[in-house]
Amino acid sequence: MPGVAPPSDIGEPLGPLPQEFAAVLRPELPSLIKEIGLEVTRAYPEYARLLEGPYAQGIRIGVEQNISVFVDQVAEPTASSALRDEMCRRFGRFEAYEGRSLDQLQGAYRLGARIALRRAKRVGRRYNLSPTLMLTFADALFTYVDELEALSREGYLEVRTAGADQLDTQRRRLLHLILAGSPVPRAAVAELAEQTCWTLPGQVTLVALRPPADITSALLDNDVLADLAEPQPHLLIPGPFDERRQGMLDAALPGAHLTIGLTVPLANAADSLRWARRVLDLIDTGIIGDAPTTRCEDHMVTLWLLSDRALLEQLAGRELAPVAHLTANRRDRLLETLHAWLATRGTAAQLGEVLDVHAQTVRYRMRTLESIFGRQLSDPERRFAIEIVLRAMRIEPNGG
Repeated sequence: MPGVAPPSDIGEPLGPLPQEFAAVLRPELPSLIKEIGLEVTRAYPEYARLLEGPYAQGIRIGVEQNISVFVDQVAEPTASSALRDEMCRRFGRFEAYEGRSLDQLQGAYRLGARIALRRAKRVGRRYNLSPTLMLTFADALFTYVDELEALSREGYLEVRTAGADQLDTQRRRLLHLILAGSPVPRAAVAELAEQTCWTLPGQVTLVALRPPADITSALLDNDVLADLAEPQPHLLIPGPFDERRQGMLDAALPGAHLTIGLTVPLANAADSLRWARRVLDLIDTGIIGDAPTTRCEDHMVTLWLLSDRALLEQLAGRELAPVAHLTANRRDRLLETLHAWLATRGTAAQLGEVLDVHAQTVRYRMRTLESIFGRQLSDPERRFAIEIVLRAMRIEPNGG
Protein backbone atom coordinates (compact mmCIF):
# COMPACT_ATOMS: atom_id res chain seq x y z
CA MET A 1 0.00 0.00 0.00
CA PRO A 2 1.46 3.41 -0.91
CA GLY A 3 -0.22 5.18 2.00
CA VAL A 4 2.48 4.03 4.44
CA ALA A 5 6.09 3.77 3.34
CA PRO A 6 8.43 1.06 4.67
CA PRO A 7 11.43 1.90 6.85
CA SER A 8 14.18 3.80 5.11
CA ASP A 9 17.73 2.52 4.77
CA ILE A 10 18.85 4.46 7.85
CA GLY A 11 16.30 2.70 10.01
CA GLU A 12 13.90 5.57 10.65
CA PRO A 13 10.41 5.00 9.26
CA LEU A 14 9.20 7.54 6.74
CA GLY A 15 5.78 8.97 7.47
CA PRO A 16 2.68 8.27 5.40
CA LEU A 17 2.00 10.27 2.29
CA PRO A 18 -0.56 12.96 3.16
CA GLN A 19 -3.91 12.29 1.52
CA GLU A 20 -3.91 15.82 0.05
CA PHE A 21 -0.97 14.72 -2.11
CA ALA A 22 -3.45 12.72 -4.20
CA ALA A 23 -5.22 15.96 -5.15
CA VAL A 24 -1.90 17.27 -6.48
CA LEU A 25 -1.20 14.09 -8.45
CA ARG A 26 -4.62 13.39 -9.92
CA PRO A 27 -4.65 16.16 -12.58
CA GLU A 28 -1.33 14.76 -13.85
CA LEU A 29 -2.72 11.27 -14.55
CA PRO A 30 -4.02 11.59 -18.15
CA SER A 31 -0.79 13.07 -19.52
CA LEU A 32 1.36 10.84 -17.30
CA ILE A 33 -0.39 7.70 -18.56
CA LYS A 34 0.20 8.87 -22.13
CA GLU A 35 3.87 9.66 -21.45
CA ILE A 36 4.51 6.30 -19.80
CA GLY A 37 2.81 4.52 -22.71
CA LEU A 38 5.03 6.30 -25.26
CA GLU A 39 8.25 5.67 -23.36
CA VAL A 40 7.50 2.01 -22.61
CA THR A 41 6.54 1.19 -26.20
CA ARG A 42 9.66 2.97 -27.42
CA ALA A 43 11.82 0.90 -25.09
CA TYR A 44 9.91 -2.36 -25.69
CA PRO A 45 8.69 -2.52 -29.33
CA GLU A 46 6.84 -5.79 -28.64
CA TYR A 47 4.37 -3.87 -26.48
CA ALA A 48 3.93 -1.27 -29.24
CA ARG A 49 2.74 -4.02 -31.61
CA LEU A 50 0.32 -5.33 -29.00
CA LEU A 51 -1.23 -1.86 -28.65
CA GLU A 52 -2.21 -2.04 -32.33
CA GLY A 53 -3.87 -5.46 -31.98
CA PRO A 54 -7.07 -6.87 -30.50
CA TYR A 55 -5.69 -6.77 -26.94
CA ALA A 56 -5.08 -3.02 -27.03
CA GLN A 57 -8.07 -2.03 -24.91
CA GLY A 58 -7.33 -4.58 -22.20
CA ILE A 59 -3.68 -3.49 -22.07
CA ARG A 60 -4.63 0.19 -21.76
CA ILE A 61 -7.07 -0.64 -18.97
CA GLY A 62 -4.30 -2.46 -17.13
CA VAL A 63 -1.84 0.42 -17.51
CA GLU A 64 -4.41 2.97 -16.34
CA GLN A 65 -5.31 0.80 -13.36
CA ASN A 66 -1.67 0.36 -12.34
CA ILE A 67 -1.15 4.12 -12.27
CA SER A 68 -4.50 5.35 -10.96
CA VAL A 69 -4.75 2.82 -8.10
CA PHE A 70 -1.51 4.20 -6.65
CA VAL A 71 -3.10 7.65 -6.44
CA ASP A 72 -6.39 6.20 -5.16
CA GLN A 73 -4.56 4.48 -2.32
CA VAL A 74 -2.76 7.67 -1.39
CA ALA A 75 -6.16 9.36 -1.05
CA GLU A 76 -7.76 6.35 0.63
CA PRO A 77 -5.41 3.56 1.78
CA THR A 78 -8.27 1.05 1.88
CA ALA A 79 -9.31 1.70 -1.74
CA SER A 80 -10.03 -1.49 -3.70
CA SER A 81 -7.37 -2.77 -6.08
CA ALA A 82 -9.19 -5.92 -7.27
CA LEU A 83 -9.28 -4.97 -10.96
CA ARG A 84 -5.66 -3.81 -10.89
CA ASP A 85 -4.61 -7.07 -9.21
CA GLU A 86 -6.30 -9.18 -11.88
CA MET A 87 -4.86 -7.07 -14.71
CA CYS A 88 -1.33 -7.49 -13.29
CA ARG A 89 -1.81 -11.24 -13.02
CA ARG A 90 -3.09 -11.25 -16.58
CA PHE A 91 0.01 -9.40 -17.77
CA GLY A 92 2.08 -12.14 -16.13
CA ARG A 93 -0.02 -14.88 -17.73
CA PHE A 94 0.36 -13.24 -21.11
CA GLU A 95 4.15 -13.21 -20.84
CA ALA A 96 4.02 -16.93 -19.99
CA TYR A 97 1.70 -17.64 -22.93
CA GLU A 98 4.15 -15.86 -25.23
CA GLY A 99 7.04 -17.94 -23.91
CA ARG A 100 8.96 -14.98 -22.50
CA SER A 101 10.55 -14.37 -19.11
CA LEU A 102 9.26 -11.59 -16.84
CA ASP A 103 12.30 -9.42 -17.57
CA GLN A 104 10.54 -7.21 -20.15
CA LEU A 105 7.44 -6.71 -18.02
CA GLN A 106 9.47 -5.89 -14.91
CA GLY A 107 11.57 -3.49 -16.96
CA ALA A 108 8.40 -1.78 -18.19
CA TYR A 109 7.09 -1.41 -14.63
CA ARG A 110 10.37 0.12 -13.44
CA LEU A 111 10.60 2.44 -16.45
CA GLY A 112 7.08 3.63 -15.70
CA ALA A 113 8.06 4.29 -12.08
CA ARG A 114 11.08 6.36 -13.16
CA ILE A 115 8.89 8.46 -15.45
CA ALA A 116 6.36 8.94 -12.65
CA LEU A 117 9.12 9.99 -10.27
CA ARG A 118 10.46 12.46 -12.82
CA ARG A 119 6.99 13.96 -13.15
CA ALA A 120 6.56 14.08 -9.35
CA LYS A 121 9.79 16.04 -9.02
CA ARG A 122 8.46 18.68 -11.42
CA VAL A 123 5.18 18.81 -9.49
CA GLY A 124 7.15 19.06 -6.24
CA ARG A 125 9.04 22.10 -7.47
CA ARG A 126 5.80 23.69 -8.70
CA TYR A 127 4.12 23.30 -5.30
CA ASN A 128 7.30 23.77 -3.25
CA LEU A 129 6.93 20.34 -1.62
CA SER A 130 9.50 19.32 0.99
CA PRO A 131 12.40 16.96 0.20
CA THR A 132 11.14 14.61 2.91
CA LEU A 133 7.76 14.33 1.20
CA MET A 134 9.40 13.63 -2.16
CA LEU A 135 11.59 10.94 -0.57
CA THR A 136 8.50 9.38 0.97
CA PHE A 137 6.82 9.45 -2.44
CA ALA A 138 9.77 7.71 -4.11
CA ASP A 139 9.90 5.06 -1.37
CA ALA A 140 6.16 4.39 -1.66
CA LEU A 141 6.32 4.34 -5.48
CA PHE A 142 9.01 1.69 -5.74
CA THR A 143 7.35 -0.38 -3.00
CA TYR A 144 4.22 -0.20 -5.14
CA VAL A 145 6.19 -1.41 -8.19
CA ASP A 146 7.38 -4.40 -6.15
CA GLU A 147 3.71 -5.15 -5.48
CA LEU A 148 2.86 -4.99 -9.20
CA GLU A 149 5.74 -7.32 -10.01
CA ALA A 150 4.66 -9.80 -7.33
CA LEU A 151 1.10 -9.89 -8.72
CA SER A 152 2.38 -10.44 -12.27
CA ARG A 153 4.67 -13.19 -11.00
CA GLU A 154 1.61 -14.94 -9.53
CA GLY A 155 -0.06 -15.00 -12.95
CA TYR A 156 3.15 -16.04 -14.67
CA LEU A 157 3.77 -18.97 -12.31
CA GLU A 158 0.12 -19.98 -12.51
CA VAL A 159 0.63 -20.69 -16.20
CA ARG A 160 4.14 -22.10 -16.00
CA THR A 161 3.34 -24.61 -13.24
CA ALA A 162 0.06 -25.86 -14.69
CA GLY A 163 1.53 -28.92 -16.41
CA ALA A 164 -1.83 -30.59 -16.93
CA ASP A 165 -3.07 -27.51 -18.73
CA GLN A 166 -0.05 -27.16 -20.97
CA LEU A 167 -2.06 -27.83 -24.12
CA ASP A 168 -4.63 -25.18 -23.20
CA THR A 169 -1.81 -22.74 -22.55
CA GLN A 170 -0.25 -23.43 -25.93
CA ARG A 171 -3.59 -23.07 -27.67
CA ARG A 172 -4.25 -19.73 -25.98
CA ARG A 173 -0.82 -18.66 -27.16
CA LEU A 174 -1.76 -19.84 -30.66
CA LEU A 175 -4.90 -17.71 -30.49
CA HIS A 176 -2.81 -14.70 -29.42
CA LEU A 177 -0.42 -15.22 -32.33
CA ILE A 178 -3.28 -15.49 -34.85
CA LEU A 179 -4.85 -12.28 -33.57
CA ALA A 180 -1.52 -10.46 -33.59
CA GLY A 181 -1.65 -10.63 -37.39
CA SER A 182 1.19 -9.61 -39.70
CA PRO A 183 3.95 -8.95 -37.11
CA VAL A 184 3.99 -12.70 -36.41
CA PRO A 185 5.50 -14.91 -39.15
CA ARG A 186 3.01 -17.41 -40.54
CA ALA A 187 5.63 -20.11 -39.97
CA ALA A 188 5.46 -19.47 -36.21
CA VAL A 189 1.67 -19.86 -36.27
CA ALA A 190 1.90 -23.03 -38.35
CA GLU A 191 4.56 -24.53 -36.04
CA LEU A 192 2.51 -23.93 -32.89
CA ALA A 193 -0.63 -25.21 -34.62
CA GLU A 194 1.22 -28.44 -35.43
CA GLN A 195 2.44 -28.79 -31.83
CA THR A 196 -1.13 -28.45 -30.55
CA CYS A 197 -2.66 -30.70 -33.24
CA TRP A 198 -4.78 -27.81 -34.51
CA THR A 199 -5.48 -27.68 -38.25
CA LEU A 200 -5.02 -24.23 -39.73
CA PRO A 201 -8.35 -23.26 -41.36
CA GLY A 202 -8.77 -21.06 -44.39
CA GLN A 203 -11.47 -19.01 -42.68
CA VAL A 204 -12.41 -18.24 -39.07
CA THR A 205 -15.23 -16.58 -37.14
CA LEU A 206 -14.46 -14.74 -33.90
CA VAL A 207 -16.92 -14.51 -31.01
CA ALA A 208 -16.87 -11.78 -28.35
CA LEU A 209 -18.37 -12.58 -24.94
CA ARG A 210 -19.65 -10.26 -22.24
CA PRO A 211 -17.70 -10.99 -19.02
CA PRO A 212 -17.73 -12.92 -16.84
CA ALA A 213 -17.61 -15.86 -19.25
CA ASP A 214 -19.08 -18.75 -17.27
CA ILE A 215 -18.32 -21.49 -19.76
CA THR A 216 -18.28 -25.28 -19.68
CA SER A 217 -15.08 -25.77 -21.69
CA ALA A 218 -15.69 -29.51 -22.10
CA LEU A 219 -18.74 -28.70 -24.25
CA LEU A 220 -16.77 -26.61 -26.72
CA ASP A 221 -15.80 -28.27 -29.98
CA ASN A 222 -12.20 -29.46 -29.88
CA ASP A 223 -11.18 -27.11 -32.69
CA VAL A 224 -12.39 -23.95 -30.90
CA LEU A 225 -9.67 -21.71 -29.47
CA ALA A 226 -10.64 -19.74 -26.38
CA ASP A 227 -9.34 -16.98 -24.11
CA LEU A 228 -11.88 -16.45 -21.34
CA ALA A 229 -9.90 -13.99 -19.23
CA GLU A 230 -11.54 -10.70 -18.40
CA PRO A 231 -12.14 -7.98 -19.41
CA GLN A 232 -12.59 -9.19 -23.02
CA PRO A 233 -13.17 -12.96 -23.30
CA HIS A 234 -13.41 -14.34 -26.81
CA LEU A 235 -13.45 -17.49 -28.95
CA LEU A 236 -12.16 -18.45 -32.38
CA ILE A 237 -14.30 -20.85 -34.41
CA PRO A 238 -12.76 -22.36 -37.57
CA GLY A 239 -14.89 -21.79 -40.66
CA PRO A 240 -18.31 -20.15 -40.83
CA PHE A 241 -20.71 -19.93 -37.91
CA ASP A 242 -23.68 -22.25 -38.55
CA GLU A 243 -26.57 -23.75 -36.60
CA ARG A 244 -24.41 -26.58 -35.28
CA ARG A 245 -21.91 -24.10 -33.84
CA GLN A 246 -24.80 -22.12 -32.37
CA GLY A 247 -26.05 -25.23 -30.58
CA MET A 248 -22.55 -25.86 -29.25
CA LEU A 249 -22.33 -22.34 -27.78
CA ASP A 250 -25.84 -22.58 -26.33
CA ALA A 251 -24.76 -25.70 -24.44
CA ALA A 252 -21.35 -24.42 -23.35
CA LEU A 253 -22.52 -20.88 -22.47
CA PRO A 254 -26.10 -21.13 -21.20
CA GLY A 255 -27.56 -17.68 -20.63
CA ALA A 256 -24.52 -15.85 -21.99
CA HIS A 257 -24.69 -12.81 -24.26
CA LEU A 258 -22.27 -12.90 -27.17
CA THR A 259 -21.68 -11.37 -30.58
CA ILE A 260 -20.61 -13.30 -33.66
CA GLY A 261 -18.04 -11.61 -35.89
CA LEU A 262 -17.90 -11.93 -39.64
CA THR A 263 -16.29 -14.98 -41.23
CA VAL A 264 -12.91 -13.87 -42.62
CA PRO A 265 -9.61 -15.37 -43.85
CA LEU A 266 -7.38 -16.54 -41.01
CA ALA A 267 -5.01 -13.61 -41.55
CA ASN A 268 -7.88 -11.18 -40.87
CA ALA A 269 -9.03 -12.78 -37.61
CA ALA A 270 -8.37 -9.59 -35.63
CA ASP A 271 -10.86 -7.70 -37.83
CA SER A 272 -13.61 -10.20 -37.05
CA LEU A 273 -12.96 -9.83 -33.31
CA ARG A 274 -12.80 -6.03 -33.55
CA TRP A 275 -16.20 -5.89 -35.25
CA ALA A 276 -17.72 -8.30 -32.72
CA ARG A 277 -16.47 -6.17 -29.83
CA ARG A 278 -17.76 -3.02 -31.51
CA VAL A 279 -21.23 -4.56 -31.72
CA LEU A 280 -21.04 -5.32 -27.99
CA ASP A 281 -20.25 -1.63 -27.41
CA LEU A 282 -23.23 -0.57 -29.55
CA ILE A 283 -25.47 -2.94 -27.59
CA ASP A 284 -24.23 -1.44 -24.33
CA THR A 285 -25.10 2.06 -25.56
CA GLY A 286 -28.57 0.97 -26.72
CA ILE A 287 -27.96 1.55 -30.44
CA ILE A 288 -28.32 -2.18 -31.22
CA GLY A 289 -30.89 -4.23 -29.35
CA ASP A 290 -29.61 -6.81 -26.90
CA ALA A 291 -30.12 -10.55 -27.50
CA PRO A 292 -28.42 -13.77 -26.34
CA THR A 293 -26.67 -13.98 -29.73
CA THR A 294 -26.10 -11.02 -32.05
CA ARG A 295 -24.50 -11.44 -35.48
CA CYS A 296 -22.34 -8.72 -36.98
CA GLU A 297 -23.62 -9.63 -40.44
CA ASP A 298 -27.03 -8.27 -39.41
CA HIS A 299 -25.56 -4.87 -38.51
CA MET A 300 -22.87 -4.24 -41.12
CA VAL A 301 -24.28 -0.89 -42.29
CA THR A 302 -24.54 0.35 -38.69
CA LEU A 303 -20.96 -0.76 -38.00
CA TRP A 304 -19.76 1.10 -41.09
CA LEU A 305 -21.75 4.27 -40.48
CA LEU A 306 -20.58 4.53 -36.86
CA SER A 307 -17.03 3.27 -37.38
CA ASP A 308 -15.50 6.75 -37.01
CA ARG A 309 -17.79 8.99 -34.99
CA ALA A 310 -15.44 11.98 -35.05
CA LEU A 311 -15.24 11.87 -38.85
CA LEU A 312 -19.02 11.45 -39.07
CA GLU A 313 -19.47 14.58 -36.94
CA GLN A 314 -17.18 16.48 -39.30
CA LEU A 315 -19.16 15.25 -42.30
CA ALA A 316 -22.46 16.18 -40.64
CA GLY A 317 -21.14 19.64 -39.82
CA ARG A 318 -20.22 20.20 -43.46
CA GLU A 319 -23.25 18.70 -45.18
CA LEU A 320 -25.91 20.03 -42.79
CA ALA A 321 -24.39 23.49 -42.36
CA PRO A 322 -27.18 25.11 -44.47
CA VAL A 323 -29.80 24.23 -41.83
CA ALA A 324 -27.66 24.85 -38.74
CA HIS A 325 -29.21 28.29 -38.16
CA LEU A 326 -32.81 27.00 -38.10
CA THR A 327 -34.75 26.24 -34.94
CA ALA A 328 -34.53 22.62 -33.80
CA ASN A 329 -38.18 21.81 -34.64
CA ARG A 330 -38.03 23.30 -38.12
CA ARG A 331 -34.68 21.69 -38.85
CA ASP A 332 -35.97 18.28 -37.73
CA ARG A 333 -39.06 18.52 -39.94
CA LEU A 334 -37.06 19.53 -42.99
CA LEU A 335 -34.39 16.85 -42.47
CA GLU A 336 -37.06 14.19 -41.95
CA THR A 337 -38.57 15.16 -45.30
CA LEU A 338 -35.17 15.28 -46.98
CA HIS A 339 -34.29 11.81 -45.66
CA ALA A 340 -37.57 10.38 -46.94
CA TRP A 341 -36.98 11.93 -50.36
CA LEU A 342 -33.39 10.68 -50.58
CA ALA A 343 -34.43 7.20 -49.49
CA THR A 344 -37.47 6.81 -51.77
CA ARG A 345 -37.37 9.53 -54.47
CA GLY A 346 -41.12 9.37 -54.21
CA THR A 347 -43.73 11.91 -55.31
CA ALA A 348 -45.12 14.50 -52.95
CA ALA A 349 -48.18 12.31 -52.43
CA GLN A 350 -46.05 9.25 -51.66
CA LEU A 351 -43.82 11.19 -49.28
CA GLY A 352 -46.90 12.60 -47.60
CA GLU A 353 -48.09 9.08 -46.82
CA VAL A 354 -44.69 8.14 -45.42
CA LEU A 355 -44.49 11.29 -43.28
CA ASP A 356 -48.20 11.43 -42.45
CA VAL A 357 -48.55 14.99 -43.74
CA HIS A 358 -50.45 16.59 -46.64
CA ALA A 359 -48.79 16.46 -50.07
CA GLN A 360 -48.86 20.27 -50.22
CA THR A 361 -46.83 20.38 -47.01
CA VAL A 362 -44.25 18.10 -48.64
CA ARG A 363 -44.07 20.39 -51.70
CA TYR A 364 -43.52 23.41 -49.48
CA ARG A 365 -40.78 21.67 -47.52
CA MET A 366 -39.05 20.45 -50.68
CA ARG A 367 -39.05 23.99 -52.15
CA THR A 368 -37.57 25.22 -48.87
CA LEU A 369 -34.90 22.51 -48.94
CA GLU A 370 -33.99 23.31 -52.55
CA SER A 371 -33.60 26.99 -51.70
CA ILE A 372 -31.49 26.22 -48.62
CA PHE A 373 -29.23 23.48 -50.04
CA GLY A 374 -29.07 24.74 -53.61
CA ARG A 375 -26.67 22.78 -55.82
CA GLN A 376 -25.95 20.23 -53.06
CA LEU A 377 -29.18 18.38 -53.93
CA SER A 378 -28.30 18.18 -57.63
CA ASP A 379 -24.77 16.88 -57.03
CA PRO A 380 -24.84 13.03 -56.72
CA GLU A 381 -21.80 12.90 -54.41
CA ARG A 382 -23.16 15.57 -52.05
CA ARG A 383 -26.60 13.90 -52.02
CA PHE A 384 -24.94 10.62 -51.07
CA ALA A 385 -22.96 12.31 -48.29
CA ILE A 386 -26.13 13.94 -46.91
CA GLU A 387 -27.95 10.59 -46.99
CA ILE A 388 -25.09 8.92 -45.07
CA VAL A 389 -25.30 11.58 -42.36
CA LEU A 390 -29.09 11.39 -42.10
CA ARG A 391 -29.05 7.58 -41.93
CA ALA A 392 -26.41 7.70 -39.17
CA MET A 393 -28.47 10.28 -37.26
CA ARG A 394 -31.49 7.98 -37.36
CA ILE A 395 -29.36 5.15 -35.91
CA GLU A 396 -27.73 7.34 -33.26
CA PRO A 397 -29.95 10.42 -32.79
CA ASN A 398 -27.61 12.03 -30.24
CA GLY A 399 -24.38 11.20 -32.04
CA GLY A 400 -24.08 14.34 -34.16
